[in-house]
Amino acid sequence: MTTAATPPSTTPGPDGAGPRLKGLHADLSASVAVFLIALPLSLGIALATGAPLQAGLVAAAVGGIVAGRLGGAPLQVSGPTAGLTVVTAGLIQHYGWRTTCAITVLAGCCQLGLAFLRTARSALLVSPAIMHGMLAGIGVTIALAQLHIVLGGTPQSSAVANVLGLPAQLADLHPAALGVSALTLCVLLLWPRIPGRAGRALRKVPAALAAVATATAGAALAGLDLPRVDLPSWSSHALPELPQGPVLGIVAAVLTITLVGSVESLMSSVATDKLIASERGTGDRPPRADLDRELRGQGAANIASGMLGGLPVAAVAVRSAANVKSGAVSRKSAMLHGLWVVLAAGLLVPVLDLIPLAALAALVLAVGIQVVSITHLRTVTRYREVLVYAATIVAVVLGGVLEGVAVGVAVAVALAMHRLARTRITLDETDGVHRVRARGQLTFLAVPRLSRVLNSIPHEGHAVIELDGSFIDHAAYEILQDWQDSHLAHGGSVELTGRGGTAISRGGQARSTGATAGTGTGAHTGQGSGSGRATAGGSTAIGGAGGHRGEGRGAHQCCRPWTPWQNHCDHRALSAAHPAPAAHVPAGEAGEGREAAGTIPSAAEPRDAATASPRRRGAGQLASGISAFQRDTAPRVRDELARLAREGQRPSQLFLTCADSRLVTSMITASGPGDLFTVRNVGNLVPPPGAEATDDSVAAAIEYAVDVLKVDSITVCGHSGCGAMQALLNSHPGAPMTPLRRWLRHGLPSLERMASRHHAWARIAGRLPADAVEQLCLTNVVQQLDHLRAHESVARRLADGTLELHGMYFHVGEAQAYLLSEGEDFFDCRVFDSVGQNA
Repeated sequence: MTTAATPPSTTPGPDGAGPRLKGLHADLSASVAVFLIALPLSLGIALATGAPLQAGLVAAAVGGIVAGRLGGAPLQVSGPTAGLTVVTAGLIQHYGWRTTCAITVLAGCCQLGLAFLRTARSALLVSPAIMHGMLAGIGVTIALAQLHIVLGGTPQSSAVANVLGLPAQLADLHPAALGVSALTLCVLLLWPRIPGRAGRALRKVPAALAAVATATAGAALAGLDLPRVDLPSWSSHALPELPQGPVLGIVAAVLTITLVGSVESLMSSVATDKLIASERGTGDRPPRADLDRELRGQGAANIASGMLGGLPVAAVAVRSAANVKSGAVSRKSAMLHGLWVVLAAGLLVPVLDLIPLAALAALVLAVGIQVVSITHLRTVTRYREVLVYAATIVAVVLGGVLEGVAVGVAVAVALAMHRLARTRITLDETDGVHRVRARGQLTFLAVPRLSRVLNSIPHEGHAVIELDGSFIDHAAYEILQDWQDSHLAHGGSVELTGRGGTAISRGGQARSTGATAGTGTGAHTGQGSGSGRATAGGSTAIGGAGGHRGEGRGAHQCCRPWTPWQNHCDHRALSAAHPAPAAHVPAGEAGEGREAAGTIPSAAEPRDAATASPRRRGAGQLASGISAFQRDTAPRVRDELARLAREGQRPSQLFLTCADSRLVTSMITASGPGDLFTVRNVGNLVPPPGAEATDDSVAAAIEYAVDVLKVDSITVCGHSGCGAMQALLNSHPGAPMTPLRRWLRHGLPSLERMASRHHAWARIAGRLPADAVEQLCLTNVVQQLDHLRAHESVARRLADGTLELHGMYFHVGEAQAYLLSEGEDFFDCRVFDSVGQNA
């Protein structure tokens, strides 16, 4: 329910943040910083490819203006990139420059086609080890080629030829070129490390520009005779021509430019999003990258660049990072940087002609070395992908980019198959207990070894099967199940455990994330996909959905995804021993466990020891849950929680709901750490200000959320089968006053509202309330929203139009959420509308 319309925002659209003038100033400043980095790098990359030097400036300008305007990543900067240098150089050698321009145009058309097919995210299926290996191989190839120019020579046609030609090049050094290159590299390395106040002032100038400028000034002052940049007249600039050459070769070239440029741009988009998330708060972030739109922008930029005689265009990580760190707030920064490149190409030609080629070669050499990232190497080492990474590097250096990617994919597939097929099965005997440990994935390839080990266990012995893997296919499951049935029939006993020896819990999985044993392919650890544990006569049977042979086949499938949270199958044994009287279950509430319905017996009632084991309670259960979190969840959320610890909490919503254990707020709202500021109490009550026996804890939470955290909305969430509402309905005036009864006095206005003829009823869309309890649960949400409006901080924000109030109702038995709509219906009722999957 929205009680106040949000006023028109004073901020610009999603591409901007803050007042328009401030955003423009930030974009202008960032565009200059990016331009100063892009100018020398564009010339250097054009030099490395063997293309006309103007082609680098054309690609930089088009990448900034066209890709910046049409792309899906607002702060990403595109232009000529080191990742396409080797490919472009090869194409120029084979087909000439003008045909290479036409190939660039065709590659842009392919990118547009892929974007319209919405296949952008499929490019991310390429293993990061392959992508990083490809870039590292390109970096090695670039470095080897530029090393010859640094030494005063000319690069060869391949990386192998460059390596073989190094001894001769070292024997014929050119001191002037070597000195200029060394000066460039020294300034490039030392510039970011200049200490003190002067260093902070100097570091505002990009290191690349400072290095090239210093080398140019030094060469000019020393009067060195060196090859320099030679930008011919734009009137003689070469434009594309129709491709000439073998059709298959042209197609392969187009596909290579498309693949490398697309994957590099999309991975750069994802990396830029991560950088923005780590650098900025939620209030001043642009929207996340739209990868399909980004691919369209790259395609359009390549078409324009090729038509204008420019190099292929892709997103450039270095410039994008500089754009973010310089404070850019919208895509205007990238577009302005392209405009500065156009102005420089027209007005600064005399200055650019002074730059020695050796300085640009040294700059590109450093870029090539930096592409071989130590961080990427550590990452692939951590995930045991070094073989894929190394194979891709070697193949790119020896064969080319397309060949290197193909080899990388082949090695990655072979490695995955090896890991899937590699299973270590051992058998140990200690004190009469036969312990079988299966490490790895249990597939049909492991069935012979598994069968041999299992059949070596004596029939009457006690066996413990420890499954330490994440997958069991149908063949492995059947052999395990058949052996177990046979072993039990001969008087033996079996215990199925997961990693670390923790027994697999009934109805789900090992609490220690041991492997689940479900039928068919796809029984995965941690998903409760079909393992169970039914204790009978001291033995354990594998069961669960699709795999239980006998009673209970497929039972409680709706519970299995959440079995790590509770001993959810206790009610199976209880219901067998104490059948619930169906006549007492109200419509719409079956299975919710309401005390009034009489479906759950008292905890003090005896249980049949043969059908149910006692629930783990106290410290043991708590420690098991904490252990599972530390092992499985903490590694995945540690970085996000560390960020929240640094930046502090910035929730968007205050979520006030009942303390009922069946309401898992993060689950029903699909929220995570830092999203919701949650207040829970019995009955989701909001004591009105000044009420007798008020509880300041709720008011304090409201004030803190509204005035300090500046939340955008407050939601009051009720639920079906609420025990507090049941207690209100069954309350007697003469009953003794207890802490619970004193608290529930804040719910009496809801009871009076439901009985009053002067207030609208509340109902769920499409039907009337199932009973009086549901009617009161719905009415209570509406009443507590009224209590919220009475709080001074809430009333002030509502008046300002900066806060919204919402009512929500969660039906536990249906797993269905409803939101309170605005106004009243034809019958003067407040209506809760259901929220569908595509809301």
